[in-house]
Amino acid sequence: MVSIQLHTPLGNEVLSLKAGDHVELSGLVYTARDEAHLRMQKEGIPFDPKGAVIYHCGPVIKDKTIVAAGPTTSARMNTLSGFLFDRGVRALIGKGGMGSTVKEQLRGRGVYFAFTGGCAALAASHMTLKGEHFPDLGMAEAVWVIELDRLPLVVGIDSVGNDLFSAVQDNAKKIFGRKQNAYKE
Repeated sequence: MVSIQLHTPLGNEVLSLKAGDHVELSGLVYTARDEAHLRMQKEGIPFDPKGAVIYHCGPVIKDKTIVAAGPTTSARMNTLSGFLFDRGVRALIGKGGMGSTVKEQLRGRGVYFAFTGGCAALAASHMTLKGEHFPDLGMAEAVWVIELDRLPLVVGIDSVGNDLFSAVQDNAKKIFGRKQNAYKE
């Protein structure tokens, strides 16, 4: 399978990506979890958001080296993400998908990339630490500036609303709904 090579800052090329596409992402990304989103809403985004990628992650940093950088559950940021797209952010990276509100906010503007939970060391092997914003929030919640070198991702939600996570849920409901009905007969 061929991976699509992308480099930040992202532009309109993300609008042609389809849910399920394999991507290798390079360039700068910015980590942000709950507290960082709240701080950015209140104080502003401390980096140029145009074409930026936000990684839902609280990395483990030791001696200015990224030791582990697995994704956190993105759904926690469902109500905190809209302002980022309004300011030009083109993509989010995380695990577990996001809600219908974010899916609509991405429409015509950006994508959600999925990275497998439990692969924190793999992620770190594709990363170099470049800086930090909001250090007072602590290691897990600070905004870390990270340079990626071909981080493997899957498009989980594309810019036209196709959503791998919803598709899996719908399929599971069909399969298990049928089996439940079969057992009742």
